[in-house]
Amino acid sequence: MSQTTSHKNLLKAFVLPGLPHLLLAADKNPGWKKVRNSFDQVKASIDELNPDVLLVYSTYWPSILGHQVQTREMSEWTHVDDQFHALGSIPYKIKGDKKLGESIVKNAKARGLYAKTVDYNGFPIDTGSVVVHELINKDARRPMVIVSSNVYSDRAETVVFGKAAVDALNEQGKTAVAIVVTSLSNRLHTRVVDPKEDHIHSLKDQEWNEKFMEFLGEGRLEDASQLSRQFHKEARVHKVANFKPFWWLSAVMGANNLYAGEILSYAPVCGTGAAVIRLTPSNKAARDLEFDENDPEKYSGERNVLGGEDKDSNFEGGEGFHPSSGMRAGDSDDTFGRAP
Repeated sequence: MSQTTSHKNLLKAFVLPGLPHLLLAADKNPGWKKVRNSFDQVKASIDELNPDVLLVYSTYWPSILGHQVQTREMSEWTHVDDQFHALGSIPYKIKGDKKLGESIVKNAKARGLYAKTVDYNGFPIDTGSVVVHELINKDARRPMVIVSSNVYSDRAETVVFGKAAVDALNEQGKTAVAIVVTSLSNRLHTRVVDPKEDHIHSLKDQEWNEKFMEFLGEGRLEDASQLSRQFHKEARVHKVANFKPFWWLSAVMGANNLYAGEILSYAPVCGTGAAVIRLTPSNKAARDLEFDENDPEKYSGERNVLGGEDKDSNFEGGEGFHPSSGMRAGDSDDTFGRAP
């Protein structure tokens, strides 16, 4: 199926950060402001394309029992981030696409996954999705379908989940812009840092951020996807999702390097690497390489998901919850928690 699956309905992709500082406190740091302003470019790009739907994979929404898809036709609430609540409240109205969300779940099940819809008033939509919505789709001009990041899923399961979304779009003939909400490096400061003096947590994190952006800036999405485990090992707090969104995005857009990549902005936000990246399908490959990993079409069961942490893969089964540590999805190894 991978050779015949059409990705023509996927018009463009974006990698976007989701910490609330970008929406509620951008003026406190020039870098935050630069990143926030680049969201205007994202919005303009989406408005020009005029897709039927925004398809969002948020690492800020961890799910435990399978994959979840938001299908409520209008989600209206006031959000307060559980970690940075001092920044204030975010009222929001997010329009959904019930039919597309249900189709994603149906196709996910057909491919061997456990998936379900979420549709009830007051469901706590995650910080990353709310922040991104308010910066690029505040008027709810177009529906947003948000999918969760399953904390136990391995690469095969994540890739298959991405393909289920493509199945649904093709089935309904809808166009989409794919968005992953995540940081690059995700180590937050472990002491109070004045916003004006914000910086990437460590030189090592900075170097790996630059390497990852080099790949994506050259349009090498599948290369970045296959580098994700190593990147997680070097620049991520363990047990927090990062490499899953690039597995998912590659499956949704097409597992290749046929993209024009642009780094619209990059700056530290509370020590994390916040990058706004645009990927446009292209006819010219950035690199013609042989990829190491397989391209599964259906999910055939767990692969040592609960088997503990491997020294080479850093808990390949899922980065969100580590059974041996008892840490909840989103926790980190420092006092400030997570930045997905």
